[in-house]
Amino acid sequence: MTQNARLERLLDFLRRSPTPWHATANMAERLEAAGFRRLDETAAWQLEPGERVYITRNDSSLIALQLPHGPLEALRMIGAHTDSPGLRLKPQAPRVAAGWLQLGVEVYGGALLAPWYDRDLGLAGRVHVRHADGRLEGVRLNVEQPLAIVPSLAIHLDRDANNGRSINPQTEMPPVLLQGGEDADLDRLLRSWIAEQHGLEGVEIIDFELALYDVQPPSRVGVNGELIASARLDNLLSCFIGLEALLDSDARQGAVLVANDHEEVGSASACGAQGPFLGDVLKRVNAALGEPGDEGFIRLIQSSRLISCDNAHALHPNFRDKHDAAHGPAINGGPVIKVNANQRYATNSDTSAMFRDLCRQADVPVQTFVTRADMGCGSTIGPITATELGVPTLDVGVPQWAMHSIRETAGVRDVEYLTRVLTAFVEREEL
Repeated sequence: MTQNARLERLLDFLRRSPTPWHATANMAERLEAAGFRRLDETAAWQLEPGERVYITRNDSSLIALQLPHGPLEALRMIGAHTDSPGLRLKPQAPRVAAGWLQLGVEVYGGALLAPWYDRDLGLAGRVHVRHADGRLEGVRLNVEQPLAIVPSLAIHLDRDANNGRSINPQTEMPPVLLQGGEDADLDRLLRSWIAEQHGLEGVEIIDFELALYDVQPPSRVGVNGELIASARLDNLLSCFIGLEALLDSDARQGAVLVANDHEEVGSASACGAQGPFLGDVLKRVNAALGEPGDEGFIRLIQSSRLISCDNAHALHPNFRDKHDAAHGPAINGGPVIKVNANQRYATNSDTSAMFRDLCRQADVPVQTFVTRADMGCGSTIGPITATELGVPTLDVGVPQWAMHSIRETAGVRDVEYLTRVLTAFVEREEL
């Protein structure tokens, strides 16, 4: 498998995954093509050693399991998240101002707002409809055409625009959609798009969860194409790499890929890392194939390891003082072990040593990130999952620039580096 083929798959995955619902569906499609069987959480499960199965919850979170051919004694777990910061439509979104139909939005997660100005924006997400016979159905929607924009205010009308002025998301971020919008009907537009994409006629719009996104496609950037520029690299890049590692592995060891929704807003949901999704699934798997009872489950968890993958802050050439001088990860310098003494990351010396040994085994360079002592630190699903489940965990990630911007940047070589390490982790016999 060539690096270029993997990168083409990555760019395609990023382009076709504007929301967590689309990312989950695209991951499920690849899993099924590789022979994974979909399980329904509401049905009884019949599992066999050596099977490959997957489960979704809320259509926005996914767990894939590679069951061992032998006894279920330990699991190699890879964690990531499907959501990204951005602008989401309010339930009563349409508003009219100065003769323009606009859409009321709220900010999802810790988004950088300034880069959203003057971008070609599409609309995507999940819409629930009612059919003529009363049946309810949720469908994915992805309007890829540039149908909205958040226009900047000209510098002539705002002389302080370059002096660090704050942005009010309530009054300054609603995009314009249609001129002469007094008679505009968002429901009619949604019905027309759903009919076009799904062939559903005569349905009633009941509810929706919709987000705006930049329709500019992902690309390779740089004289030598050494960079990847795209929306949602945080954290679809980790979802993609984890999936690639699982599918590239020899399928002999017990392995799990978990991709949770709602990490960017705290993970406190039924399908988030603070919720019961992963624990529910692993308990059912252990009951079917492992040592029964609470003791057997605890032994399984304590024999397992979780690598939480979420991108890291790369050293920025224009802002080098934002990093600790000894901990500035370089783009294309290899995966980054993320450390925080206050447990914002779950890494400890034991799990870090395991990952460093994996990097040695895979012949991959490894880096370390610790935030400056005078700056706050973000977090990941790592500490949350470790707290909920008790599994020994570490946090790693691909270094990137512009985290939480509408368009982020990472390194081409780092995609291959982390895939190789995670593949070695999934194939490792002893943890």
